[in-house]
Amino acid sequence: MAKDRIFDIEFPSIPSAGVYYFNTTTGLRYEVRFGRLQDNILHSNIVFGVINDEFEGEEYVTTNRGEVFTVMNTIVEIVLNYIKEHPKVNFYEFNAVGREGEDDKKENARMLLYKRYLPKIFDTTWRFKIKGNFAEVTKVG
Repeated sequence: MAKDRIFDIEFPSIPSAGVYYFNTTTGLRYEVRFGRLQDNILHSNIVFGVINDEFEGEEYVTTNRGEVFTVMNTIVEIVLNYIKEHPKVNFYEFNAVGREGEDDKKENARMLLYKRYLPKIFDTTWRFKIKGNFAEVTKVG
């Protein structure tokens, strides 16, 4: 079933690097990057998107080529791996970048999609706080 598939993941050679890649069957290359905050290394920002040259440097552009479930399942696997490799990280954040003209303070379609996948990554020991297109996930206890 396509909903359960994932793409082959290119893991970083050094786990602390926090940069993963995968290619879709339609030729899109995705990057999933985890950035630690300078003032709090237990806080990580998750950024992901298409990095193909055809998008002229529009970093983290997204497309819809009918692979959304497999792309999201692959991102879930990557985040789960990162959490396993970095068990002390207790705060994650990400931004569901909207289309031009969309209000950042209102949840967009992308954030609604991301919210569906949060429970596949984070169990009940984590709390979600969604503010428009910005999400914070905090370890409880």
